[in-house]
Amino acid sequence: MRRHHWKLSAVQKERLYQYLAQSPVLQALYFAKQQLNGFLTLKTIKAKRARKLLPKFLALIRQFEQSPTETLAATLTSWLEPIVRMWHFSKSNGITEGFHTKMEMLSRRAYGFRNFENYRLRVLAQCGWNGVINRV
Repeated sequence: MRRHHWKLSAVQKERLYQYLAQSPVLQALYFAKQQLNGFLTLKTIKAKRARKLLPKFLALIRQFEQSPTETLAATLTSWLEPIVRMWHFSKSNGITEGFHTKMEMLSRRAYGFRNFENYRLRVLAQCGWNGVINRV
């Protein structure tokens, strides 16, 4: 049940559907979760397609509000704007966040740098400096 439905083999799908047939509530939650995963894996959607998908996404959130997953519905509602923004922009700030984490770790290990130039050189060395300093 934790895998995406598109990654299941035919035999696995058959076993899953037999299992879900025994519990209609679990079956409804499973298919809603799969639909939510489908929405959250979308990237770079054009405005026209987003206008079609947004009512479906909001209907799914309302479905979650009326089920045992009320907190999930509240979370999705509070994150609605970033989710829709994620559909439009495919870029991630993961690289920036990774460098920021490295810089924080360096600062913690040194108990703070007194000389900014030493800190700057240490960050350049840790984050893959190629040996050329570009000064403006």
